[in-house]
Amino acid sequence: MKAIQLLGGLALFLGVFTSCVSDVYIEDEIIEPAVPLSVVLSDYELWYVDINQTQGNGNIPFMEKAFTLSFLSGDVWANNNLAGIGNQGAGYGIEVGYYDIFDYDLDISHDIDGFYSFEVIPVNRNTIELYHRPTQTSFFLKGYQRSNFDYDRIFYDNIHFFLQEYAAWEKIYTSASGVSNEFDAENFLSFYPANGGGNFQSSQDVRGTSVNNLYWDYTGIYDVQNVAGNALLKTLTLDYDYFENEFFELSILDDSTISLYHPTSGSEYRFRGKGYITYKTPEEGKSRLKQAVIEQSIKQLQTAKSKSK
Repeated sequence: MKAIQLLGGLALFLGVFTSCVSDVYIEDEIIEPAVPLSVVLSDYELWYVDINQTQGNGNIPFMEKAFTLSFLSGDVWANNNLAGIGNQGAGYGIEVGYYDIFDYDLDISHDIDGFYSFEVIPVNRNTIELYHRPTQTSFFLKGYQRSNFDYDRIFYDNIHFFLQEYAAWEKIYTSASGVSNEFDAENFLSFYPANGGGNFQSSQDVRGTSVNNLYWDYTGIYDVQNVAGNALLKTLTLDYDYFENEFFELSILDDSTISLYHPTSGSEYRFRGKGYITYKTPEEGKSRLKQAVIEQSIKQLQTAKSKSK
């Protein structure tokens, strides 16, 4: 990811804030830091919500759904989807509410989720903490400009959610090389959050079948893991309920296309997303979860599956 240049407002805010550890009183009033919070927020065009750093158990849907937030002249913008990020709303996403500033309190009125007030605390030169006192929950936001935000990396860092942004993935290509195998017959895949029944489905329906008319032949548990030394490659395991696992190397070709390389057969498959889901409301959107929580959910599914055999 590109190095971030130090910008004035947040840096000065951090410096003044840390230099005023001891309260200074003049006529019973606390001297506030000189840099307005409005300047701090405007220092960066995009604030990436680092969900893995969240502390506390409070449930604030719009914070857990957003990949980035932007604060533009009183309006709050958010990128709630990965597909299309960088293009939608000139890179800011969609308008989701408005905000007010009172000293170093940030009040956000979300169009769907309602009103929330946060205390803003500087962490380092491009990171702020939004602390929600009623739930004792902290969200950590990292500042970037649109010109140096690593849009590719964000896909891979949040791969589970990208796979869930389409109602189904349709196979559009099978390489000529490679040994014939059972996965050749699979034409559709669908991914969704972990629950008691698994979190992926596959279908052998003919290509071109409408998503609403698909018959899901198989179900199971999918798991995505990192590849050491390669941030832009993942592994995907499809753990079928009644069949052997299928293992792939997963890479993202564009906002709607993924490549699955099958090392066992030497075949490459490409799938394109169908039925794009735009996340705006709680009913439409899924909350982002910490990677540790996702991994724990997958382990619980695998344990339950093993016990049922």
